[in-house]
Amino acid sequence: MSTKRARPLHHSVGGPRPRRRSTALCLLAALLGVAATARADGPAAPLQDLALRTVGPGQGVMAVAQDGSVLASEAADVAVHPASVTKVATTLALLDRLGPTHRFTTRIVGTGPLEGGRIEGDLVVEGGHDPFFVYESGLLLLAGLNERGVRRVDGTLRLDGPFLLNWEPDPDGRRLKAVLEGREGKGSWPAVARRVGTSRSLGEEMLSFGTRAAGAASAPAGRVPTPLLEYRSPPLLHVVKVMNGYSNNVFHQVADAIGGPHAVQDVVRARVPAIPGNEIVIDNGAGAGSTNRLSPRATIAILDALQAELKCHGLQLTDVLPVSGIDPGTLEDRFAESRGAVVGKTGTFGSEGASALAGAVRTRRWGVVRFAVLNRDVPVPDARARQDAFVRGLLEAGEVVPWPYSTPTRPDYLSASVVPLR
Repeated sequence: MSTKRARPLHHSVGGPRPRRRSTALCLLAALLGVAATARADGPAAPLQDLALRTVGPGQGVMAVAQDGSVLASEAADVAVHPASVTKVATTLALLDRLGPTHRFTTRIVGTGPLEGGRIEGDLVVEGGHDPFFVYESGLLLLAGLNERGVRRVDGTLRLDGPFLLNWEPDPDGRRLKAVLEGREGKGSWPAVARRVGTSRSLGEEMLSFGTRAAGAASAPAGRVPTPLLEYRSPPLLHVVKVMNGYSNNVFHQVADAIGGPHAVQDVVRARVPAIPGNEIVIDNGAGAGSTNRLSPRATIAILDALQAELKCHGLQLTDVLPVSGIDPGTLEDRFAESRGAVVGKTGTFGSEGASALAGAVRTRRWGVVRFAVLNRDVPVPDARARQDAFVRGLLEAGEVVPWPYSTPTRPDYLSASVVPLR
């Protein structure tokens, strides 16, 4: 499981949204299409010898051509630890339940009235499972509070609900309070100031709080709460694209937005009903822990279901998964000689003996080929070498056509918005 992270990405307000009828019909058609993939009939798999030679007997490999014919299949029904390839499943479930335009929301409420620039009470942050909340986010909030007329909080800052800052839990809000007081994240202020159109310095914007520590008991009850702001994250599509690129393990916490990892498992199993349930076991949405399991054929089916989900929104795999040699992160330096050839997801969890690579390539010979290589009990450097050798052989035999994608996707925290509440 990779620990490589971006410079930093928690709870969906109102729960999963119901699908529109047109989208439901689109997904019904997609389900029928997924069920028809990976046909085993026809001539012998043309890449079987390549799979055995490069990846090895008993190691999980599968590759499927655009028309559904199997190009390689070795231990394809054996479920093993998929490491961070799990994130492909979590991406599918998040998009299925929330949709690509979903924004995670964080509400800011004063426990008392706003009078003369002062909140007569505490400042409460209602966490919303936002995995993309970073210094820039906190400073956008600060600018929004200033615009709302808040300069001082008589009480302290408190959190209600789960909250992450820079991809790490901030359970009592101490670090967020430090951002609002201008003590953390100073280097991000110039970009935020340009975004909100202010020439004021951070020192002019920062809030002052009372003497109680962050997260301490609230000020006296009975005051009328004052809704202040709602912070809305960048769209889910951007969030998952960036997190997949860096293989950010906050994916596990983000799964809580739809009910946790078992909800991810339920969604994925429902989307690929032809795959036995014991080949899709998800107890951690990021691929940590020791009990996650996917088989190569389940991984291919999940990729197909993800592709179908994206197609319903006019999108494709490059919109949610990194592209080799282009996007920053775990695929940035792989297949450098074939820039833009592979869209996919890496997975590394050495302590569990797991290393994986799954994704898709465009070829002249077989169209879009989906592949999964799930190594087990092979040292990580050796496993990666085997994966790369198989994929390079696939690229050569299939006559690779790079994906029509050339601009790296980098974290865009400032595409978030802050909306005043009245």
